[in-house]
Order: sequence, then structure tokens, then C-alpha cells
Amino acid sequence: YAEVEPGVVNAELGAELARRGLFYPPDPASMRSSTIGGNVMTGAGGPRAVKYGVTRDYVMGLTVVLADGAVMETGVKTLKWAVGYDLTSLMVGSEGTLGLVTKIRLRVVALPKKVATATAVFGGRGDAVRAVTDTMRSGVVPRTLEYIDRTAVLCVEEYLRAGLPVDCGAMLLIETDGDGAETEMEKIGAECRKNGAREFTVAGDEREADLMWRARRSISPALNRLRPTKINEDVTVPRDKVADLMDGLEAISRRTGLPIVTFGHAGDGNMHVNIMTDAGDPVEYKKALLAVEEVFDLTLELGGTLSGEHGVGLAKAPYIRREMGEAAVEVSKRLKKAFDPDNILNPGKIFP
Repeated sequence: YAEVEPGVVNAELGAELARRGLFYPPDPASMRSSTIGGNVMTGAGGPRAVKYGVTRDYVMGLTVVLADGAVMETGVKTLKWAVGYDLTSLMVGSEGTLGLVTKIRLRVVALPKKVATATAVFGGRGDAVRAVTDTMRSGVVPRTLEYIDRTAVLCVEEYLRAGLPVDCGAMLLIETDGDGAETEMEKIGAECRKNGAREFTVAGDEREADLMWRARRSISPALNRLRPTKINEDVTVPRDKVADLMDGLEAISRRTGLPIVTFGHAGDGNMHVNIMTDAGDPVEYKKALLAVEEVFDLTLELGGTLSGEHGVGLAKAPYIRREMGEAAVEVSKRLKKAFDPDNILNPGKIFP
């Protein structure tokens, strides 16, 4: 395991561990700037979650300063544990509302010896989504399986001039790792071609792989060229409902007249839904806020959750009762009161 303080940057931890032959899998898109403390408090995920899980799965223990100044140690250093309440899990994703974390003990694993990276280009969105479904049913577990819609590809190409296929309907960015990385990638390539992929390109070296990832990690800044304001939601649905989510988002876009750009972690059903608007136009922005509600309603109808990795904060707080229900919200508020009776820890977040 590794013990770190909350200000350690995710990517810097990864680099230090790699020098020792170790690997910390959670990799939020902001990994070059986001801290482990922030990752823990939001329950962050990332592209590699499809194989390795999210931050919550790697937190073994915490040192927490409570509202009254008491210092609490949680968790253990063993693989098995069955003593008392799981206070570590309670703290992860609590967004600073229950205590201040000062030290984090993280599970780490052996660094994979091989990584294969590829892109698949499709003429239509449906073909790409079916390729995701068939890949996950094939028995191969990729370490990343990212979906990028046509509008995102167009915006990134304008932003980077990287030679992306601007006439495509959608793209997938795929990684496999371990001793069988190449063999697994061949199987995924077969699934993609079976579903109409017109190109399947495996990176020949680390430089080519980095270029593929540069395009993926540039989507958010590139979208700012489309409209002045981006409302980014990170809804998550069961994998077999991703196609229904896409269809519903297209219908919402048509009804509102607002572009909705979708990309994200298709392998685990966690999609980044970006409603593009102009906050300076009150009429249009009101439409965008109504579109957010429609996106949330659609997500819950499909058996999903309003946030897969970004958390609640202020923005989603008005909507959580739709997902959690009144009883669960009230129990959560009682927990908050028990930990923080004077409401001094990040007040107003999560529960309005």
C-alpha cells in the first residue's frame, strides 16, 4: 500500500509508483492536476474503472479530523476485515461534509507489463455502442473503453488539428493491459469490425498511444469553442441501457434545440453529457436547465444514477431526492448532524 497526504497529485503518485513497479489504477481526466484528497472526497473514477474500479475500491484507511477536533483513524492494513462500521467507505465521496482527511492509505497493485492502445472509427453511433456491448460480452475486459461522439471529434480536431476522422459517426478509444494485452486487443478489434468499424488502429508505440489519449483528454476544453457555456453531467446507466440513453439524449437535443455532446466511459455506462448553451442568454439558459432535468429523469428511468464520479456538490443537490428517496436522504442528514452538529464542514453541499 501507499500512504499519502491529500495534496498529492494523482499523476505524480502514479509516476512515483511506476518507478517502483507499482500501479494505482484510478485515473480521472484531471489526473495531472487533481489531488488524491479531492479524488477521495468525490469518489472519483476514470477511464480505467471498467477493469479496475474507482477510487473507493482502493482506499484502505484514512486519518480524519472531525468537527470537534478529534482525530479518527479508519480502516485496516489487511485484506480481510469485519470489525464495526465501515467508516472508511462512509468518508469516501462525502465531499468534506463529515470530516477533514489528512492522510490516506491506498491499495496499489503490480504495474502491468504491457499496454495496448487502439482507436475504432464507426460510421454510426449505433454501431459503436453495439461494439461496446459485444466487447463486454466477449469475455475480454479492456482496461479502458471510451466513447466519443461525432461532435466531440469535430471540436477536438478543430482544437488540435490532429487528423481525426471528422466524417465519422463515433469513435472508441480502447486499452488492454497485462501479458495478454495484444491478444485481447485482437479480439476487441474483431468485435469492432463485426459491428461495422471502418478503421481499427492499434498504436505502434507509446508516442502514438499518447497522441490518441491527448485527443480524448482535450474534449472538455475543445467544447468551449462550440458554445460559451457547457453544462457537464456524468450520469451512469446499466451497460445494456447505453443505447437507450443515447437515443433519449438525441430526442432532448431536438426538443430543446441545444447541442448535446456525449463522450465517456462506455465500458461501465458512465457517460459525460454536455449540454452546450449560452449562460448570457436567459431564455436559452432556461431551456438548458430544463434539459438537465430531462437528462436526469431519463437516467433514472433507465435504472441509472445522477453521478458516476463527479459527486453532488451544489449543482446536483436539488435533484438527489429523485434518486435516493426521502427516507435515505433523511438518514443521511442525521449522519451529517451526528458528525457535524454545528454544520461547519462544507455547509450546504449534497443535501440542500
